[in-house]
Amino acid sequence: MTGETGKLRIDKWLWAARFYKTRSLAADAVETGRVLVNAARVKPAKAIAVGNRLDIRIGQYRFDVEVLALSGKRGGAPEAQKLYRESEASRTQREALAAQIRAQLQPTFKGRPTKRDRREIERFESGSRKGGVWGNYE
Repeated sequence: MTGETGKLRIDKWLWAARFYKTRSLAADAVETGRVLVNAARVKPAKAIAVGNRLDIRIGQYRFDVEVLALSGKRGGAPEAQKLYRESEASRTQREALAAQIRAQLQPTFKGRPTKRDRREIERFESGSRKGGVWGNYE
């Protein structure tokens, strides 16, 4: 799991730990400051070691993780989760944010409009008062 030197490039580790789909996305995140190592901005070639603290921002979500192991190979999700440990505060904050986002995304309609709904939409868009609530005035 660990390399000979006990260090690994941060972009490669982020890719292997499955935080990003590609190494180039991981490198871009590090370059733009969305990934901090021990509370400091670094370059994508920065070597990380076991015990480093990473602050990772992906969209609205924030991960505060400790590096437990190094791996340059991308494996499955169970192997990737063995590479780091997320702090409890980070996990609860992320879950609360996810619940808040889910609560805001209420669907405004169900499925396709019916034939009657389509007719009402067409009447509304054309500005016609014929039929429906307005009655037959024209």
